[in-house]
Amino acid sequence: MLLFHAVRIMPRPSFLARPIGRQTIASVLPGVLLAVAGAATAADSNVAARAERILATTPLIDAHNDLPWELRNRTKGALASIDLRSETTKLPVPEGGAPLMTDIPRLRAGHVGGQFWSVWVPTELKGNDAVQATLEQIDLVKRMVAMYPADLQMAYTAADVRRIHRSGKIASLIGVEGGHQVNNSLATLRMFYDLGARYMTLTHTRNTDWVDSATDTPAHHGLTPFGAEIVREMNRLGMLVDLSHVSPAAMKAVLAVTEAPVIFSHSSARAINSHPRNVPDDVLRLVANNGGVVMVNFYPAYISEAANQWEADYAAEHTRYNSPPYAGLYIGQPEKAKAALEAWEKAHPKPIVTLAEVADHIEHIRKVAGIDHVGIGSDFDGIPAGPQGLEAVDRYPALLEEMMRRGWPDADVAKLAGLNILRVMEQAQQVAARLQATRPPSEALLQAEPQP
Repeated sequence: MLLFHAVRIMPRPSFLARPIGRQTIASVLPGVLLAVAGAATAADSNVAARAERILATTPLIDAHNDLPWELRNRTKGALASIDLRSETTKLPVPEGGAPLMTDIPRLRAGHVGGQFWSVWVPTELKGNDAVQATLEQIDLVKRMVAMYPADLQMAYTAADVRRIHRSGKIASLIGVEGGHQVNNSLATLRMFYDLGARYMTLTHTRNTDWVDSATDTPAHHGLTPFGAEIVREMNRLGMLVDLSHVSPAAMKAVLAVTEAPVIFSHSSARAINSHPRNVPDDVLRLVANNGGVVMVNFYPAYISEAANQWEADYAAEHTRYNSPPYAGLYIGQPEKAKAALEAWEKAHPKPIVTLAEVADHIEHIRKVAGIDHVGIGSDFDGIPAGPQGLEAVDRYPALLEEMMRRGWPDADVAKLAGLNILRVMEQAQQVAARLQATRPPSEALLQAEPQP
């Protein structure tokens, strides 16, 4: 069909102006095919050149990459044992892990201009342990950046990002991925900001004492009064409020409180895939009113409804065969359980998710919220695999080229690539400057909620 449509829309060649025989058609058809192929190649070359031009002056900014935790896991903090100046695809893969998606050669190939490095720590870490681990992750990011001064440089403002990009380096920023990491302490929040954290995701996979997660049983009707105080203090500091991972009720509650634009550092559109980690349309419209930006996540289960269903079915099968300590058909028989799960996978192939499906989420967010409110938040090295065509950090230009093929003008592609998140950062700093002139640091404390 592609060939049929491609040939149909070409200008009518002069040789078709008169009847010709079967032999003549056979002699000219290869030329027509070559012309079609040549036109396609020229079109691809054109979008590639356009993307190159945009990224020469616009920093491509990814709002979420989990390489720091992968480095902690694999090296125990001994960063010199992995050379990020070499491609990391051939490094040994830990059991149950995946090949690294990030290294400097591929960041360069992907024309990355700015990267928010996530300083996530597991929700199982509580209290002071979570605070300490976060400090260690901030230290890890700064040591990683210092190890590669020819390529990476720390950034703390939008102006820093622009300046570092012009210098030919990759601006490195820090995002805290989970409100549990401040241990209910506004003082800790302020210290994280002073150390360089420029956003905080209010939850991860579990509720905190003051805000509900999208993937936990609601406990706070979205946001508590102390949670609102956290948001106000983040506004005063100039720290971006990140609503990825929070429940829809929490999203709406925060948007009613915040005085600065918010971000979703790595979330997609719930209208396309109903996964709870994605953003509903009514919230997308509120984000537009707020001036914020939704940075589209690449995780296949958040992108594709079919992949989301497959993941759920796989998890159910895994539990059915081996769910310690009391249940499971093959409990205590790991080889049997492994063989049964492999047989299930063979009978139920994992759906293939593509770059085009990521582009569909971007298109939807632009349609509902507007072009000023969409960006990129890959979640690379925090996901087991990317979509086909977006496997690692070298593939960002391919996504921009896809948007161009869909008719996006260069100005809109530049907003997607980085201008939208830069605007949000600048506006958050303007709000902070205003609030700091009139509002002292908050001394609020978490109060026990009244029991029903």
